[in-house]
Amino acid sequence: MKNRMNLKWAIPAMAIGAHVLTGCGNSADTASAPKADTTVVADGYDDNFVTEAQAFADLQLLRYQVPGFKGLSLQQKKLAYYLYEAALCGRDIIYDQKSKEGIMLRKTIETMYGTYTGDKQSDDWKKFETYCGRVWFSSGNYHHYSNEKFIPECSYEYFTSVLKASDTSKLPKEAGESVDGFLARIKPTVYDLKFKPKLVDLRPNVDNIVGSANNFYEGVTQKEVEAFYKKFDSSANAPSWGLNSKVMKENGQMVEKVWKSGGMYGAAIDKIIFWLEKAVTVAEDAEQKKALELLVQFYKTGDLKTFDEYSIAWVRNTSSRLDAVNGFIEVYMDAIGKKGSYESTVSLKDMEETKRIEAIAKEAQWFEDNSPIMKEHKKDTVKGITAKAITVIVESGDAAPSTPIGINLPNAEWIRAEHGSKSVSLTNIIHSYNVASAKGGLAAEFAVNDTVLQRLKQHGSLASDLHTDMHECIGHASGKLNPGVATTDVTLKNYASCLEEARADLVGLYYIYDQKLVDLGVMPSLEVGMAGYDNYMMNGIITQLTRLKPGEQLEEAHMRNRALVARWAFEKGKKDNVVSMVKKNGKTYVQVNDYAKLRQLFGELLREIQRIKSEGDYKAGKALVETYGVKVDPTLHKEVLARFSTLGIKPYRGFIQPRLVPVKNGEDITDVKIEYPDNFFSQMMEYGKSYGFLPVKN
Repeated sequence: MKNRMNLKWAIPAMAIGAHVLTGCGNSADTASAPKADTTVVADGYDDNFVTEAQAFADLQLLRYQVPGFKGLSLQQKKLAYYLYEAALCGRDIIYDQKSKEGIMLRKTIETMYGTYTGDKQSDDWKKFETYCGRVWFSSGNYHHYSNEKFIPECSYEYFTSVLKASDTSKLPKEAGESVDGFLARIKPTVYDLKFKPKLVDLRPNVDNIVGSANNFYEGVTQKEVEAFYKKFDSSANAPSWGLNSKVMKENGQMVEKVWKSGGMYGAAIDKIIFWLEKAVTVAEDAEQKKALELLVQFYKTGDLKTFDEYSIAWVRNTSSRLDAVNGFIEVYMDAIGKKGSYESTVSLKDMEETKRIEAIAKEAQWFEDNSPIMKEHKKDTVKGITAKAITVIVESGDAAPSTPIGINLPNAEWIRAEHGSKSVSLTNIIHSYNVASAKGGLAAEFAVNDTVLQRLKQHGSLASDLHTDMHECIGHASGKLNPGVATTDVTLKNYASCLEEARADLVGLYYIYDQKLVDLGVMPSLEVGMAGYDNYMMNGIITQLTRLKPGEQLEEAHMRNRALVARWAFEKGKKDNVVSMVKKNGKTYVQVNDYAKLRQLFGELLREIQRIKSEGDYKAGKALVETYGVKVDPTLHKEVLARFSTLGIKPYRGFIQPRLVPVKNGEDITDVKIEYPDNFFSQMMEYGKSYGFLPVKN
């Protein structure tokens, strides 16, 4: 849930030498696939497993293994299979949430891609194929990270010719509509960059709801929506109002179209319920069964109080090996932070890797007590942080193909304060990033000197892992709001996401250079913290710019937060030369000169951002983000793009999902096998056929 603005899903940064170096591998701009590989991994990683799959546009597709699955009991495998099906049954929802035209667009390209019988070797077909891949990767025609609309590189005339040479009877036409009429209707959606140009509009001093293309609101203004929700209960334990509904007008009155069985998205939600009810019958224990039953009840009723009850039960369920997130969770896609996008992650506990994150979680109170934030903003008692490492089985909705590497839920502040939270690290996702990143040359190009480069190679992966652990485990779980201050979707509005991520990042940065982690035995020396600082400053100021096109500013919350933190620290440390920008042979580098003073600066910024959150200081929050987190130096950007272009690296990566296949004796499931598909395009077509439950208009 991002509704309460604890944006819990950490998106991979471009960590050098670590799993989060985004976009390595196959530099060919094609949709070619490696040789088929359906190897079943037992309880460890197969070193011969092919991690990289297709690459196209700015995207590299990877694959991940699920070690430990084979060793599960039959009951656990059945549970995993039912949760897997429930996850995928909600796939249509994210397409419609991102755009009112999203399902129509997807069904159109599925028809064209699947039934066109013409030349599939031409350059124009390859361009069309790339467009299909981009739409499937982003669950629509808005870039999954920048939120900008994209269009096919092939001409409209070619697009038209392919459509007319396909099975037009399968197109999502309206009753009595001709093919030419259909083409005229969809042309603005596909080819007009000025038609709904941005998925999420976060610009200051504009109507962010009217400017956003998502399907959370229709025919209403931001002022009207804020007034509408202002009438709802705003007490400390109030539900996350608006999390599961679309707001529009009927007969001149504001109404919510609730996402539930019998309501909006009901056809897909009923399928989710079907599989969740099967999961209830094979739950591992009573706590897990109760949580699943409450989730079913929430989907049936749409009652957000029930969702809170489910969230509490989910937090309390700590003994089960398998787990799942399923629902309307994060609110990055809503400019004002209310509406939750559909997503699901099914996982099993990684027993060995859990030890590191548990060691940190056990000291959560120490970290809170020793934080540099103001005493009045500290929690007297940090409750119920459950920390573990997980092995992902499948992801769906807004969690796929681009995935988080860490999760901390639930987002409701009061539930976290009274009942605790779960913090997890996605270890097999990280493993795949590590394997792919080992082939990259980003570190060699952008590290300021050989000392930094060797430090990153030696400690970069652990530094990134620890920072993710602390971001999720003690970062989002830290601090408290002042009495009477509303949640950040109300106070900080369109800046809440960025500021919350910056706050959690700063907690991790402050403590990664602390002897406490050495004493806990989770890192060998402060050299790890130095590697973390080298990487973060380099990424926030330079390397993340590789993700932007010339002329673009920073839009995505995590990119803004990293720029804010790094640029603020650079500017505030100028007097003492804490961090410097170094020129060598015409190339720009970031160099940390004083790690201890940089840590002090991180602590100062953490103190201020916690104050902003605790007091609901919108003006100060806006000033921080707009001053440090948005603008891009065009000269530096041009240089960085030129250097990056020589490396053959894709700036973004995502995953093809494993496939669970039940083995049956009649109707009885006797086993569940896991397969590893290697073709993203085939998987997307398979998903469209098997999980397309919603109509074009919802």
